[in-house]
Amino acid sequence: MDTQRKKGLLDICVLSVLKQGPSYGYLINGEVSKCIEISESTLYPILKRLESTGSLTTYKQEYNGRTRKYYKITDTGIAKIQEFLNEWEEMKQIYTFIEKNSQEGSL
Repeated sequence: MDTQRKKGLLDICVLSVLKQGPSYGYLINGEVSKCIEISESTLYPILKRLESTGSLTTYKQEYNGRTRKYYKITDTGIAKIQEFLNEWEEMKQIYTFIEKNSQEGSL
């Protein structure tokens, strides 16, 4: 898959995990990995970028004597998911068009 396309999908995958509720990096990585390959070294720059664009916020909370950083989706992040879903409908139409016209003997 094209790197730029994958990057955009990873952003939406991360946001969709956070739409289920606040979470921390390791757990987010595990959930996103169920759908698309991602490493922790890829995840954390994505989280930082999403925070800088206002798509998520962070807070720290103690867990078993350690401070853990949690990520929480914002209204901006929720809007990005909806924007993606709206664009996806158009992409499906384009895909169907390309698939139909790419079949042997379609013309």
